[in-house]
Amino acid sequence: MPIALIEAETMLPPYPVHRWSVAEYLQLAKLGFLGEDDQIELLEGWPVKKLTKNPLHDGTVDQINLLLGSRLPVGWYVRVQNVVVTEDSAPEPDIAIVSGLPKDYRNQHPTPRDVALIVEVADTSVAKDRQKRHLYARAGITTYWLVNLLDRHLEVFSSPKSDGADADYESQQVLGTRHKITLKIPRQREIKLSVADLFV
Repeated sequence: MPIALIEAETMLPPYPVHRWSVAEYLQLAKLGFLGEDDQIELLEGWPVKKLTKNPLHDGTVDQINLLLGSRLPVGWYVRVQNVVVTEDSAPEPDIAIVSGLPKDYRNQHPTPRDVALIVEVADTSVAKDRQKRHLYARAGITTYWLVNLLDRHLEVFSSPKSDGADADYESQQVLGTRHKITLKIPRQREIKLSVADLFV
């Protein structure tokens, strides 16, 4: 079933602005000009303020972390609210399923080729997180899940189609809590889950 997508309006100030590269953003963080307290992520070159999280959001992230972490094959693990680097962005998704071990990312962040799944959990940020599908599709992230807490359903985006600013996912589905979902891990077995189990 197609999703009625809400596009976020881009607001720019009436004076020159600077679009950051990922390298600039990471360098600012390395030098201490950006820290965890700043609550900023880089989306398509723009520093974007992350929204304040509430207990329902955090509890759902913990639930998904436990659910997926207990079922992943060896060689894959869950990262929670950590950076994934693309060509023009450094988002911090609520959940990312990545290959390897934590020690593999001591000196570098995961890139799209390391990622099997990205999950965002949204209540007040549904429109923003739907918009993120463009940058994830452009980066070649194969599967993106939006856990919509307002409507208690899972929005599933797969089969990315990279087309510059118009990048999107060819497959877009809405699954209710009575549905099942299959997570495909590259070169590994499929994991079957109940959508209801994603919610606390």
